Amino acid sequence: MNRDDVTAFCSGLLCANSLPHLATAAAGHQHLTPLGGKTSNRWVNLGWGALNLAGGLALAARPQGGGRRWSGRIVAFDAGAATFALWMAVSEVVMKVNHDVDGR
Repeated sequence: MNRDDVTAFCSGLLCANSLPHLATAAAGHQHLTPLGGKTSNRWVNLGWGALNLAGGLALAARPQGGGRRWSGRIVAFDAGAATFALWMAVSEVVMKVNHDVDGR
């Protein structure tokens, strides 16, 4: 894995991390952020989600070798997004950080 692949992987992680926070903001729920803790409100989640998305897109936009096509970097980007999605699904099942214990 070269530096461009690592950058694309991190870009996928950050973009994927933005989605639950932006969805939380849209729905008006609470969701854990490093800015406000477990009870972060919709506005904190909007900010955190926007920061993650901006960072992920900035990494994706960095000049890297090759032409206009992604080449193998798209696989690294997708792997980053999938890794984050798997981590969130497993951690929520095990630790139940962002939902009520009774399943609501």
